[in-house]
Amino acid sequence: MGEENKVILHGTWSSTYSKRVELALKIKGIPFDYVEENLSNKSDLLLKYNPVYKKIPVLVHQGKPIAESLVILEYIDETWNYEPRLLPDDPYESATLRFWVGYVQQKIAFENVCEKLRVLEEGIKSSSFAEKKPNFHGQNLDLLDIMMVATLGAFRAQEEFLGVKIIDPEKYPLIFKWVTDLMELPVVKEITPPHDELVSFLQKFKQAALKFPTN
Repeated sequence: MGEENKVILHGTWSSTYSKRVELALKIKGIPFDYVEENLSNKSDLLLKYNPVYKKIPVLVHQGKPIAESLVILEYIDETWNYEPRLLPDDPYESATLRFWVGYVQQKIAFENVCEKLRVLEEGIKSSSFAEKKPNFHGQNLDLLDIMMVATLGAFRAQEEFLGVKIIDPEKYPLIFKWVTDLMELPVVKEITPPHDELVSFLQKFKQAALKFPTN
């Protein structure tokens, strides 16, 4: 790849936002250089490339920076507009998929997670692409699959850390199969941190939060 077409991703290993972009680049088969950022001591390049939010991830393509993970994902699919596509060509299917991508991003959190997973389970079952989930063909994953990996892929580490069941296979059989099948794909394993490292990170994050209470 010539310097004029070089792709660079600035991220951190523990960031689900970085992992979204990393996975998308691998799904599309786009060669890229990865720069691990220390968010406690942000690089001059990161501050230069994202002066508004000063956050990762930042994708640099042809010397031009793109910030915000969902913006980057759409940029990737539009710039390298070959198969596999991250968004369907059909406008209705694309709109439906974008809706659920937004739902997963905004709603799937630890607070009231059971109700939100129930809504997602029922919503996907009745969607226009229900028959495609969770049936994957090689690395042909879409934007919603990427969001599921980034948002729920670490559920086993989170369950161990919290001591509670997050994705109950009896209550959410589609979501459970969907996420577990995704996590077994080689392309997903490539970007997934080891289980023990995730648990350790969550423990350290909690300890740091306890040192600096919000109230």
